[in-house]
Amino acid sequence: MGKKHRSFSEEFKQDAVRRVAAGEHGLSHIARELGIHPSLLQTWRRKYGSNGAPKATGEPPTSLEEENRRLRRENAALREDREILKKAAAFFAKESR
Repeated sequence: MGKKHRSFSEEFKQDAVRRVAAGEHGLSHIARELGIHPSLLQTWRRKYGSNGAPKATGEPPTSLEEENRRLRRENAALREDREILKKAAAFFAKESR
């Protein structure tokens, strides 16, 4: 018996990406609240961009301020992910003794 494949509406995905873009909480925190894996939310973020709208091919480059905000949010999410992984590694290292 394998896991049941869950599917999510486009609206759900776009709303999740918008929540990450708002910057109130990190990507991992929002993924946990929604009951999804952070990598799935990261995939949606790449697909929809930072504002939750589908990316258009050939779209004009973003301004430096927008790019800076996006990179800061991404950096914060990566730092949060790193901290979680550090805690998990310490936990499992302690368990293996």
